[in-house]
Amino acid sequence: MQFRSFAAIGDSFTEGVGDPLPDGRVRGWADLVAMGLAADAASRGEDFGYANLAIRGRLLGPIVDEQLEPAIKLAPELLSLNGGGNDIMRPKVTIEWVAAELARAAEKAVDAGIHVLLLSGGNPTKHIPMGKKFKERGDALAAEVLRQVPPGGVTFVDNWADAELTDLRYWSVDKLHLNPLGHRKVATNVLTALGVPVPDWGEEPPEIKRPGNAAYWAKFVLPWIGRRLTGRSSGDGRSAKRPSLLPVELS
Repeated sequence: MQFRSFAAIGDSFTEGVGDPLPDGRVRGWADLVAMGLAADAASRGEDFGYANLAIRGRLLGPIVDEQLEPAIKLAPELLSLNGGGNDIMRPKVTIEWVAAELARAAEKAVDAGIHVLLLSGGNPTKHIPMGKKFKERGDALAAEVLRQVPPGGVTFVDNWADAELTDLRYWSVDKLHLNPLGHRKVATNVLTALGVPVPDWGEEPPEIKRPGNAAYWAKFVLPWIGRRLTGRSSGDGRSAKRPSLLPVELS
């Protein structure tokens, strides 16, 4: 497939949390996919634009309500859609509703003449507290999305079912977000599904030093529980890192 523009919506997975840049910003799989698509467009002598409206911590409702319409108004040729990961980690969630919202959002974009990249996040449940419960929900959501989302105009990339991506070496120190290597793996999965050449990502990132179990709980798990209990989000006060279609620098 050939695209001259790409917009991404979602939560921390799509924003790129876990793949930090030296200046404090984050990159992530969507930025890497944009680089691959931009290189492909450049090989045809075409310009390319990329926007990323994703904000960490967002539930699916706000993603659809706050990000979908602005993304559609940008009129990209490709729109990536991911969400529901934060929802299935809440005490009460209806899998059918999450899948229906994703299907509704995909249909709205397709009706606007946009090709939709619908993708699931990687599966971290081997390494996190209550992993078995979250895996059950994630498996159910993946199956329900496949049942509800119409295939026309949609490319589905099932990273949740990627067994290699469950390995801890692909995950950041919080074990919930992908690390730079994990984001590269997802970008490779996406570009391969789109039939676009995968760039050389360069040297493999160094192995991450991980804290002990007590330090892990103190730094990551307990603060996460605290935010859930108080209704706060890691994305409170944050705005989209790239709200407009802008050119992609190719080094």
